[in-house]
Order: sequence, then C-alpha cells, then structure tokens
Amino acid sequence: MPRVTPSQELDHLAQLVGTTADGLSIDALSRQLGGGLHRRTLQRRLALLVAQGRVLARGAGRGVRYLPGVTEVPSNARAQSAVSAMPDPSASSAHWTHERGASPATRLRALEPPPAPDYVPTSPEGAQIRAYVGQPRSLRRPVGYRLAFLESYQPNHTPYLPEALRRQLHSMGRSPVDQAAAGTFARDILNRLLIDLSWASSQLEGNTYSQLDTERLIEFGQAAEGKNTLETQMILNHKEAIEFLVLGAETTGVDRQTLIALHAFLSNGLMADPAAVGCLRTRAVGIGGSVYLPLSQPQVVDEVFGVVVQMAADITDPFEQAFFLMVHLPYLQPFEDVNKRVSRLAANIPLIRHNLCPLSFLDLPAQAYTDAMLGVYELNQVALLRDVFVSAYERSCQQYVAVQQNVGKPDVFRLRHWKSLREVVAVIVRSDEALTRRNIARHLPDAVPKADRNRFIDLVQTEFQSLHAGNSVRFGLGPLALEAWQRQHPRRR
Repeated sequence: MPRVTPSQELDHLAQLVGTTADGLSIDALSRQLGGGLHRRTLQRRLALLVAQGRVLARGAGRGVRYLPGVTEVPSNARAQSAVSAMPDPSASSAHWTHERGASPATRLRALEPPPAPDYVPTSPEGAQIRAYVGQPRSLRRPVGYRLAFLESYQPNHTPYLPEALRRQLHSMGRSPVDQAAAGTFARDILNRLLIDLSWASSQLEGNTYSQLDTERLIEFGQAAEGKNTLETQMILNHKEAIEFLVLGAETTGVDRQTLIALHAFLSNGLMADPAAVGCLRTRAVGIGGSVYLPLSQPQVVDEVFGVVVQMAADITDPFEQAFFLMVHLPYLQPFEDVNKRVSRLAANIPLIRHNLCPLSFLDLPAQAYTDAMLGVYELNQVALLRDVFVSAYERSCQQYVAVQQNVGKPDVFRLRHWKSLREVVAVIVRSDEALTRRNIARHLPDAVPKADRNRFIDLVQTEFQSLHAGNSVRFGLGPLALEAWQRQHPRRR
C-alpha cells in the first residue's frame, strides 16, 4: 500500500505555491524545497493538491506552472487520493443561487469562482474537476470503464440535475406551443436551428467552417472555399440528422433504433471503415488526450448500450433525460467514432418532443466541453458537464427567444393540421402538379374533417406563397425538387 503523505507536507507545498500569483514551475518548487524530494514524488504531491483544488496546473510538459487553487480542503481530507478528493456526482446543488425575484438567467449562475472570459460559469465542484483534468496526461491515473458509475444511477431517484435546477430549466425553455404536437416549436425555428446546431456541434469537433459558411452551405448548397471535404460532409451530416429528429418528432424517441439512425446520419462518409456507419463497434477504441480506456469486448458494449438506452427511456424529466444521454453515451463509446456528436443531438430528442427550446451549443467554449467530458471519462464526475449544460442551454434560450418573437403568435389551425399540410405540399411538388384547388382537394387526407376542408385548401395555397429552397426541408423536400417544380409552375403575380 502506498504511504499516505502527511498533511503538513502538503500544507507546506501549497503555501509555497501560494507565494506567487504567476505560478511556479516544478523545478522552481524543487529548488525552494532544497532539492530534498525526488522529482516524481514532488509530481505526485502536486497532482494530489491539484485534485483537491488547492493548486491549479497550467500548461503542458515541462512548461507546467502551478498556481494557488480555488478552494481549501479540510485537513482531515487532505490525505485522500486524487479521485476520492473529487466531488460526489450526486451532490446537491447548494452552489446555485435561488434569490426570490431573480431572473432564471441570474439564478442559474454559479456563486464561485468567477468565470474566465473563454470559459463557462463554473461551480466549485466543477472547478476542482477542471483543475484535475488540466494536469499533464502523465500525471493523471489511467482508468477503465466502471459499470458501477452506471449502476449507481436510478432513473427518477438519483438525478444528476437537482429538482430546483430542473424547474428553472423548464421555466427558461418553455415555448408558446408547449401543448401542441411533438416537435412543433422546433419545426417553427427549423431554418435557424439547422444552421446553429450544425455549426456549433461541428465546431466542438474542430470544424473550421464559420457560421456564415455554414448558412450558405445549408441554404444554398455552396461549400466554403479552402475547406476540406470532410468538414463539409460533417456539416451536411448534422443537417440531415437534425431534420430527421425534428420532422420525425412524433415517431422518433430515446430508443435503440433512433440512436443508431443518428449515428448513421452523423457518420456518413466520415468513418475509416464504411461498414461501421450506423453500427455498434466491434473493436477497441481509445480517447485522444485522455487516460480513459473504454470497454473493448463487443458483446459487453452491446449489452451495456441496451442498459443505457433503457435507463434513459425510463427518465421522465426531459432535461434529466437529455443530460443523462450527454453523460453516458460518450462514456460508453458505443460507436467507433462520432459518439459525442450522437450524444449532443440525442440530448435534443426529449427537448424537441416536449416543445422545449432546443439545445444548440451555440457559443460554447470547446475547452470547457472537452474538460467536462474528461471529468466524466476519468473521474465519473458530472459537475463540470452540468455547468456546461446549464450555460449552453441558457445561451440557446436567449437565441431562440428572439427567434420566437419573429415567429409571432402561433396559428392553432395550422398547428392542428401540420401533418396533413406537410403531406399535401410534398405530394403536389413531387407529383409536379399545378397548384389548383381541385388538385389540392384530390390529395386531402382523411384526417382533415369536412368542416375544415375549404380553410385547409386556403392554407395550402398560402403556404406555397412563402415556400422557398431555404425552408422546403420542413416539408421533406429538397431545394432542387422545389426549384424544378417552380420552373414548371411559376408563381402568378
């Protein structure tokens, strides 16, 4: 058994680090200690202090500098291991403010420490995780998949998101069509969502497309100059996957079939082995930059994937369900690649189905997301990912409140007959028929009552007046198909 380091020795080392605001290198610390400690021993002690949050590590390799930490750990806890010093994933949300009368955005901000300009507001627990994963990889303990992390979660009984936080998220994300058919709100803002989510999610993977480039690609099919084919493909894959979720909101769900279909959309043309598209992995994988080693046996991966999906499906709260998917899909790594992308879009399934504001990950700092995932992989701790989730959702709500205002008051008649409207518009275009009342009447679905039919025909004709290549995806139509129909049947002025 390794010797427990006396707390006085750790105290002394932490005090030395605290003497400078600019930080000290390990060589400088060694000199101040008189060279009495072996370098590896000193590294281990610094790693322990970093895990406890008493010291921060910045930089990599021999350029690492150690700075004063963000929190003080009681002396009786200072001899614990790096992992045991981290916060409990089921810890309460005591670090969230709940002032009466404060806005949801204010109440959701962490009390401390103040966020860095390029980071997210971080809780004390999240700051400890950030400090640990900020160490060089060589100082972090290699770990494998821990089934106990999954088994310790009980749907609807041990939530990662405390009840008060879930209430605030519901308040922020509620839309004016929350009682309408599943996916109504997402369809109303689909044009904006396709651009925002495709761009932001791809950017988290290192894609260099700008938001404007993404808009041109999605709306007009114009690939950006100077970008490689894989970046363009990644954006287009996101677009198709988002359309699949939004336009099929009434039939898709948190189930095995939907998640595998998401992977098929998102990984199309991007996998080294084309046979791996839309399939659970059959080989071992690694995580770049992490000391975490996922499960390697294909049969076990398949079995645990089934458990993860079933547990997610059993969760009743849409935000908790979304967050659970963001935690456990990447942790399991059920696919050879594209796991985090699947988890980010899968997190939107319950939000879209409940007509809540979708999560676009707009303006989310990539480093914060990376650190949060490393905390899940290496420590099985969710506090930093929870900080990321809340910050990203707050930003998404700000974005789509503005979009909502442009959408205007919802047309209840249109919402009630949306499915039929979508079918008729699509069949008119695909059949290359003229837009006449007679042709519309021939394609009326049985779901439209006789009393509503004249008004429904008026609605179809009105819908065609605003139909263009950019919004045709709402009806399952491609821009080229619509343009071909419009050439044959020009709009009368």
